[in-house]
Amino acid sequence: MEYSLLCNGLCVVLFNPVKYKLFFVSIMLSLWLYMLYCCVGYASTMPSYMTDLEQGKELTASRDLLNDEVDSDRSDDWDETRGDHRGCLEPCILSNFSSASESKKLPQAIIIGVKKGGTRALLEFLRVHPDIRAVGAEPHFFDRNYHRGLGWYRDLMPRTLEGQITMEKTPSYFVTREAPARIHAMSHETKLIVVVRDPVTRAISDYTQTLSKKPDIPTFEVLTFKNRTTGLIDTTWSAVQIGLYAKHLDGWLQFFPISQILFVSGEWLIRDPAGEMARVQDFLGLKRIITDKHFYFNHTKGFPCLKKPEGSSKPHCLGKTKGRTHPNIDQDVVKCLRDFYRPFNKKFYQMTGQDFGWD
Repeated sequence: MEYSLLCNGLCVVLFNPVKYKLFFVSIMLSLWLYMLYCCVGYASTMPSYMTDLEQGKELTASRDLLNDEVDSDRSDDWDETRGDHRGCLEPCILSNFSSASESKKLPQAIIIGVKKGGTRALLEFLRVHPDIRAVGAEPHFFDRNYHRGLGWYRDLMPRTLEGQITMEKTPSYFVTREAPARIHAMSHETKLIVVVRDPVTRAISDYTQTLSKKPDIPTFEVLTFKNRTTGLIDTTWSAVQIGLYAKHLDGWLQFFPISQILFVSGEWLIRDPAGEMARVQDFLGLKRIITDKHFYFNHTKGFPCLKKPEGSSKPHCLGKTKGRTHPNIDQDVVKCLRDFYRPFNKKFYQMTGQDFGWD
């Protein structure tokens, strides 16, 4: 009897167009609600992006390895903070679902130097590429925090999808004796990038940064020489020592082949950012996505900026601490420094196979 009633009820529904549509809609609505319930339950078990942001705050201020001074410039290198979690700080459809296929990996590429060479600009330019995810703050793992272990280091990294490259930058690695062996121990396949700049200009820029924080330090001319009368350069001063690129490179070539190190010209990064970025993208095995269309030259600041990206109210430019006006330096001192660096520069050109045109 009950079976008969059920059959009659189904027949009425199936042969009545209005009731058939209502029946079909109710079935679809039930299925949709069930799927939504399952997805919400699953997503609640996934890691939150905010955890990564909170962990990132644990990084202490970067300190210059040789000067042992706080690098306060890093915090405002860019007018607009971009962070490591692009697209996920605002409401987004993927939200927690993307976490399922993302994971934290040790970096496959590291910008290892040099200080005041243009490393921050390079990193920010690279972050435009969808296949690059990078740490914003400098981890200083291979020089100051190595005792914390690779687990701590990995936890600082942003989450990446399969095929994306994880990167970090810490310019002091290039002048840290232990860094090459430590990075090699992590992975002998790590790709290394060094942004280099005319060592004389770099030294003056380094001094200018220190002077902005410590106005009472001696003049550049005084710090440059051990003995001004004899013209003996003080190579223990970090501003001078960092520019001995050939000397520092020797240590890296004991662990990595030259083909695994890319040398980016800090000067050309300003004159032709798209050209230098093409070289970097090729080196990393990436499609050339960052091109001329991403840059414009800011004549006020004196260097290129990234054009306004989608969803942003203004372009990305280096912050107020970048592009400081250099103090007037005695030209005789500048000439002495150029003469001092010339043989080191020539050796560096030979080692890298590139003539950077500093002489």
